[in-house]
Amino acid sequence: MTDHTLRPMTESDLEQVLQWRNHLEVRSYMYTTHEIRVEEHRKWFMNASPDPAIELLIYEQGGKAQGFVNIARTRCPEVADWGFYLAPNALKGSGRELGKQALNYAFGRLRLHKVCGQALGFNERSITFHKRLGFVEEARLRDQHFNGSQFHDVVCFGLLNSEWQAQTKD
Repeated sequence: MTDHTLRPMTESDLEQVLQWRNHLEVRSYMYTTHEIRVEEHRKWFMNASPDPAIELLIYEQGGKAQGFVNIARTRCPEVADWGFYLAPNALKGSGRELGKQALNYAFGRLRLHKVCGQALGFNERSITFHKRLGFVEEARLRDQHFNGSQFHDVVCFGLLNSEWQAQTKD
């Protein structure tokens, strides 16, 4: 059995995370789809990493980095938005494990009441992923995001701590 863990992202992870983020399979599903430059990426990390309301995490399988998770408490300390992506070559099933680890962290360690997520309306994999983890679709913001050539819906999800605890008891 492979060991699945989350750990804080460090400066030494920057190059790997940037490679993942710039991979076409990842960035084509983001709000910003341009190729991020090293300076922009470093600036983001230097601004986000010291913020106590933001968790930048690396998902590992068997000691090897396989994904990134961002948990940001911006509305209130008990409610957070999450974002994530896997290494393009991550093993099948890695997404579900990343999700379980991140939600256990969010509801266990951070003691959050709610985790919120968003997916662009054409990102069926992310929409299905959220629903399989127990998220409820709370809104569909029609033509909310313009990618430079066309508008797309944004699907908003929410998962309460009580809902997560109920499904992980089984």
